Amino acid sequence: MTEHLVDSGAPRDLKAFVAGLPKAELHVHHVGSASPRIVSELAARHPDSKVPTDPAALVDYFTFTDFAHFIEVYLSVVDLIRTPEDVRLLTFEVARDLARQQVRYAELTITPFSSTRRGIDERAFMDAIEDARKAAEAEFGTVLRWCFDIPGEAGLVSAEETVRLATDDRLRPEGLVSFGLGGPEVGVPRPQFKPYFDRAIAAGLHSVPHAGETTGPETVWDALTHLRAERIGHGTSSAQDPKLLAHLAEHRIPLEVCPTSNIATRAVRTLDEHPIKEFVEAGVIVTINSDDPPMFGTDLDHEYAVAARLLDLDERGLADLAKNAVDASFLDEAGKARIKDEIDAYTVRWLDR
Repeated sequence: MTEHLVDSGAPRDLKAFVAGLPKAELHVHHVGSASPRIVSELAARHPDSKVPTDPAALVDYFTFTDFAHFIEVYLSVVDLIRTPEDVRLLTFEVARDLARQQVRYAELTITPFSSTRRGIDERAFMDAIEDARKAAEAEFGTVLRWCFDIPGEAGLVSAEETVRLATDDRLRPEGLVSFGLGGPEVGVPRPQFKPYFDRAIAAGLHSVPHAGETTGPETVWDALTHLRAERIGHGTSSAQDPKLLAHLAEHRIPLEVCPTSNIATRAVRTLDEHPIKEFVEAGVIVTINSDDPPMFGTDLDHEYAVAARLLDLDERGLADLAKNAVDASFLDEAGKARIKDEIDAYTVRWLDR
């Protein structure tokens, strides 16, 4: 773990409470979750890469000047995933890190196009993530599900490939639940991806595109109107449009909020300027997520501590925030009830100490 970019400001007792709190994680990227240990191991396997092999050097390497620079660095790490063995290692180790934070359920955003275009056999890719998913659930108890996302910077070719991989019954992995759109927003209008989302939705997948992270609220509207978004990744600029906030609140469309990520990519200047409080005051459902945690020097525990300070939450407030993520997930109702009961039981035990 690199040093945190910002101090959460949460009291020590709340941090300890968060460390044991059962959680769900809904916005976390597969490659972006590679720890410095795993990144350095992969870089050593592939010495032609410019990614440092020294974990300490990754701290500087993962310091971003803006969102475009973040994408550049992110793609250099993507390039380290070149074999099915790389895919399996990464996936299993991500699950290990999630389990360490008491994450009971996670929807991991995976960009299969980034791997298949680098020559990894598509069937071998699916087998690798599924093998890791099943092994992780057996060893750690953490349930993983997949969101296949289109890398927006790669254009419509990547959209066609991603939807094919997501909807072909011969390839579609058992753990796949949703379809997304990531990468840069500037110059990548959302409406052009409508046909691909229509196909994914027709195949039973949920719509969870990124929108309004580095562009204005019109991108969020586009995601809702054209992509039929059920949750919005980031949605940071939604606070600029009261009608949009009212729409999100009325239709109970959650925002996947990633505070430290927004600071690291310069989407928001400072934590004190983060709009999460405006979202909550407008009645919008928010979930707390880590996005690309090692790259941003954070983890889900830290993001909850940040939220505690920004929203002035106590233990019960943090427990309610954790239950928001469970409710907003695509887990079955019995699974949701089980995790929420565990959250409640943990909170009662903590407060009765």
